[in-house]
Amino acid sequence: MAMLPVAIGQIRSKKGDYAENIRRLGATIAQVAGWDEHPDLVVFPEAITSGYFVEGGVRDVAVTAGTLFRDLSDMYSGSEGPPIDVVVGFYEEFRHHYFSSAIYASLGGVSPEIRHVHRKIFLPTYGVFDESRFVDPGHAVRAFDTAWGRAAIIICEDAWHSVIPTIAALDGAQLIIIPSASPARGTVPEQEGGDHRPASAERWYRIMKSIAEEHSVFVLSSQLVGFEGGKGFPGGSAVVSPSGDLIAEAPFFEETVLSTVIDLDEITSVRADQSLLADLQTRLPHIVENLQDRSQHRLEFDPEGDKAPTTERAPGASHAITPGLEQADPLAIDPELLTKWLTAFLSDEVSRRGFPKGIVALSGGVDSSLTAYLAVRAFGKENVIGLRLPYRTSSPHSMEHAALVAEDLGIKLQTVDITNSVDGYLAALGSDVDSTRKGNVMARMRMIALFDLSVAHGALPLGTGNKTERLMGYFTWHADDTPPVNPLGDLFKTQVWQLARHVGVPGAIVSKPATADLVKGQTDEGDLGVSYEIADRVLHWLVRGLSPREVAELGFDQNDVELVHMRLESTHWKRRLPTVAMVSQTAIGEYYLRPVDY
Repeated sequence: MAMLPVAIGQIRSKKGDYAENIRRLGATIAQVAGWDEHPDLVVFPEAITSGYFVEGGVRDVAVTAGTLFRDLSDMYSGSEGPPIDVVVGFYEEFRHHYFSSAIYASLGGVSPEIRHVHRKIFLPTYGVFDESRFVDPGHAVRAFDTAWGRAAIIICEDAWHSVIPTIAALDGAQLIIIPSASPARGTVPEQEGGDHRPASAERWYRIMKSIAEEHSVFVLSSQLVGFEGGKGFPGGSAVVSPSGDLIAEAPFFEETVLSTVIDLDEITSVRADQSLLADLQTRLPHIVENLQDRSQHRLEFDPEGDKAPTTERAPGASHAITPGLEQADPLAIDPELLTKWLTAFLSDEVSRRGFPKGIVALSGGVDSSLTAYLAVRAFGKENVIGLRLPYRTSSPHSMEHAALVAEDLGIKLQTVDITNSVDGYLAALGSDVDSTRKGNVMARMRMIALFDLSVAHGALPLGTGNKTERLMGYFTWHADDTPPVNPLGDLFKTQVWQLARHVGVPGAIVSKPATADLVKGQTDEGDLGVSYEIADRVLHWLVRGLSPREVAELGFDQNDVELVHMRLESTHWKRRLPTVAMVSQTAIGEYYLRPVDY
């Protein structure tokens, strides 16, 4: 039997620190090489030597394949481990160009060498991705020989284009290796007994299964884990067999080394049962010839016959243009997965900034309460500080509910009355101030206190604003939106309620009307002119790209749609940094590009 023991190093990278990441890689390789039953191959994710989102920092972290091989060899030589093969994703400098690449190298033994370098062909440049701005595309994929058999490497987006793994399989690959850095996107409603995976991870498994089944090959993905500037790489590395079975899977949002054994003889038995790859090998020359000879193509078909086709549609043959709009709640979440996701986000993003603690301004509402519950999961109750910042008109219930959260979680609670500070400033103006201006002063005074006390406690301020408020512009600029790390900013208000119930926020807080509590008797929905239940769903479809007319056609009131659309379109400026006049070719954020966590 041709057995191949493999391991996947699902580990975090330290953004922009090549030397530290080489040390981490060396430690992981030495660890698995020391196992009694050590793997012959260890695979690491895409861009593991630097982190994925480095933008213009590519030129700082890119190295030649020869340099990476030297550094890996030097690191491993001190371990006195057995010969071992590794796959490592990195930003490569090659012939005066930069690439997103992966190296296959044999370390240790009598003949260490680079066996292959794959340069990523398809560079995603959409949504959060902007690869083609910083690296060049590769132009080829091929299989290559190793000590155990024949392999091919394709990187992340390459796998989403079916022709690439097809070429690798036709070139004889028995194992297709996919180093990947794929941020988690989307949650699906929790299903009893189901797996708790991001929606993007579900699609990854479908792609791997499709590649494996069509070509009767093993498929291995090594996924990056950890957060970079709020974008979470979930892990979930996996190995799929030639029959499409998931034979090994790493946990989500956790560092781990996943190990399994691949039986390469299984390829033979699966191909004996289904001849898809053999059929393709036979037909491909004719397909390619026809494609290359398009100028000679002649339209061919049989002449008319006597038999008339039936005009009746077979039962069940109708096709929905937009399936799922009516059948499922688009805002339903998997609360268990989301709790783990946001807890890992807080842990990574706060510690990366050098803080051991978090501080939360507890208003007594559901948003700040949920942030506090997540923070305790991330840091422990001894490392979370709750802060009450009442004004003289604040509701007593707000104070009581903030205290209830602190007591339930067992966190330290500090109270600072902002009445004298606010009133002192307003009195100095010597004129009447309307409620809007007064509310803005109160909100900004609270941020002054929060950031000052964050220094006193050595704790990072944690944000509490939700996606609905941010999209509707329902916050005070440079106040509510100021904390540098916010776990709730991509959750609609109704999703905040769902998650708050799941983590145990007291029912009295979850069920009460939401209010900024800046003016007596104020409520969010009264200010907005529409309920959160409606606003969230309208916003969902608007930001997905539907027009107001199309949203109204889904059954929403036209006036509600227009109100929400107006607020969305008129508040883009509140969601951006201040506009700066660009006068040079090194303008920050335009030419000089570095991610927030670089």
